[in-house]
Amino acid sequence: MVKAIRIYENGGPDVLRYEDMDLPAPGPGEAQIRQHAVGVNFIDVYFRTGLYPPPSQPFTPGNEGAGEVIAVGPGVDTFKVGDRVAYAGTIGAYAEARNIDVKFLTPLPESVSYETGAAMMLKGLTVEYLLFRSYKVQPGDVILVHAAAGGVGLILCQWAKKLGAFVIGTVGSEDKAKLAREAGADAVILYRQEDFVARVKEITGGALCHAVYDSVGKDTFPGSLDCLRPFGTFVSFGNASGPAPPFSLGVLSSKALFVTRPSLFPFIADQARLREMAARLFDVVTSGAVKIAIHSTRPLAEAAEVHRALEARATTGATVMIP
Repeated sequence: MVKAIRIYENGGPDVLRYEDMDLPAPGPGEAQIRQHAVGVNFIDVYFRTGLYPPPSQPFTPGNEGAGEVIAVGPGVDTFKVGDRVAYAGTIGAYAEARNIDVKFLTPLPESVSYETGAAMMLKGLTVEYLLFRSYKVQPGDVILVHAAAGGVGLILCQWAKKLGAFVIGTVGSEDKAKLAREAGADAVILYRQEDFVARVKEITGGALCHAVYDSVGKDTFPGSLDCLRPFGTFVSFGNASGPAPPFSLGVLSSKALFVTRPSLFPFIADQARLREMAARLFDVVTSGAVKIAIHSTRPLAEAAEVHRALEARATTGATVMIP
C-alpha cells in the first residue's frame, strides 16, 4: 500500500485525491521504484481536465519522476535493486512508489540529485527535441520563446544561447523577465503590456525570427506566425491558454512558413533515441551550461494547490513534489 494521487473524474484541481493505493509486485519487463521526487508539468493538467484522455479511470497522473529501484520483474536485466533512475513519458508519477516499464527508465548520474532529475527529464528532453529535432538551431539564429520563465522556457533559453542563438522571450511580469534574462534571453517582452509582434519587429529591425517556440497556444496564435521571417518555422508544443484554433494552410504561403506540432512521446518511444537524448541532456546540465531552476518544492499531498498555481501561471521554473 502506498500513498498516491488518484483521479476518478475529469475536472478542476479538487478532483486530485490523496489516498492509499495498492501496489502489486512488478510485472515482466517492469521495475518498481521508490520515488524521491516527482516532476510537475502542464501536461498533468491536460490529463486531469480530459484534454488528453487518460488510459483509464481512476488513474494516477504525472509523467516525470526520479527515484531508486526497489524491485525488478521477470526478464529485467538492465536495472537492479539500488539503481538511481529517472524517467519521463509514462503516466502514474504522483505516488510514493510505482511500477514502470524499464524502457522508460534512464540511469541517473550520481552528480544529479533526485530533485533535479525529476525536474529536468520531461522538460529537458522536450527542449532537446525542440532544439535538435523540430527546428535545428544554428549559431546566429533569432528565435522567439514564449513563456520564457517557465520550466521548459528557462531550459530552452539557456540551451539555445549555448548554441549561439539570439533569444527573445515573452513573459508576464517583471520578476519573470529577470529570470528569463538570467537564463540568457537577449531581449524580453512583457506580453501583458506590449504587443509582442510589434516588439519582435522592433527588436529584429524588421528581419523577424527563424523559429518561434510556442507552448501557450490560443493567446499567442496567430501572432506567432507574424513573428517569422520567410521560411521560418513555427513549433507549437503546448496549449497553456487553450488549443490554437484551426486555420487555413494558405496563411503560410506568403512567407513559405513551416509549422510543426511535435510531442515528446514519439521521440522517446525508441529506447536508443531516448538514451541519446538523455545523454545530451545530462552532458549540458552536468557541464553547468544549463542550470535546472527548481523554484518550488511541495509535498505530494498538496498536488491540488500545485495545480492551481500552475494554471494561474503563478509559477516559474520547475515545481517538484516530494512523496
